[in-house]
Amino acid sequence: MSLPKAKELRGLSSGELDQKIQALQKELHELRQKRVSGQLDKPHLFKINHKQIARILTLKKENENAKH
Repeated sequence: MSLPKAKELRGLSSGELDQKIQALQKELHELRQKRVSGQLDKPHLFKINHKQIARILTLKKENENAKH
């Protein structure tokens, strides 16, 4: 799984970033369900998803501050 870098995400619109956040949050929810049911085989994905969500939220905040 290749994670997009911040440089690659900067070219996306705010709507596209929102869609990516929603997709990552959905994936995180599914990971939590797998962990509860004992089917989780890749626990490192929690850390990856959290970092990716934080990266996107940071870019959104940067864009918001740039507009002011």
